[in-house]
Amino acid sequence: MTGSAAAAAPEYTPHPFDARGIARRFRHSAIFGALGALQAGEAMRFVNDHDPLPLLAQIQDRFGERVEIRYLQREAGAIVIDFIVRG
Repeated sequence: MTGSAAAAAPEYTPHPFDARGIARRFRHSAIFGALGALQAGEAMRFVNDHDPLPLLAQIQDRFGERVEIRYLQREAGAIVIDFIVRG
């Protein structure tokens, strides 16, 4: 590939994770388990109905620089975040 086609290639493989369908009491455990299962170069595409700021702080505490947090959508009622695992 050359030119813009090469630039459009994804830098990681996202795996969908829709938190809206998981009971609140299990969400954080499920998210930590999913993140722990990912390899470098993979990501979890997290979808939720609210901005999970306390969760983001917990992810930073637990995983540090190993997990990058990248918002794709940040609107009231529609949050999409890629949690990208780095090497």
